[in-house]
Amino acid sequence: MHIFRTSAVAIIALTVGIAAEALAIQPGKTVTWDTPMGKVTFSGTNHAAMQIGCLDCHSKIFKMKKGSTEMTMADINAGKFCGKCHNGKKAFEPKDNCDICHKK
Repeated sequence: MHIFRTSAVAIIALTVGIAAEALAIQPGKTVTWDTPMGKVTFSGTNHAAMQIGCLDCHSKIFKMKKGSTEMTMADINAGKFCGKCHNGKKAFEPKDNCDICHKK
């Protein structure tokens, strides 16, 4: 009986941990970055509305630890990071659309 309880507790803890990771920036939440071109705000609501889940990008494109990914516009324009989807096919391309992401 003790082994069953220990296993059940471990499974519950693992499930809660995975769910917390998957919902790091859930709908209704945002993350912002200050950049030389202005503040960028990532919207969990906008991405969830497009049926994009957290694990679609994390940790395939972005590392899970906050602040561990350093991006440049050159990277994004080359199809890395946000540019994986924001390429003009799946989502708007960054070229000539600066003000969509960057707010002064």
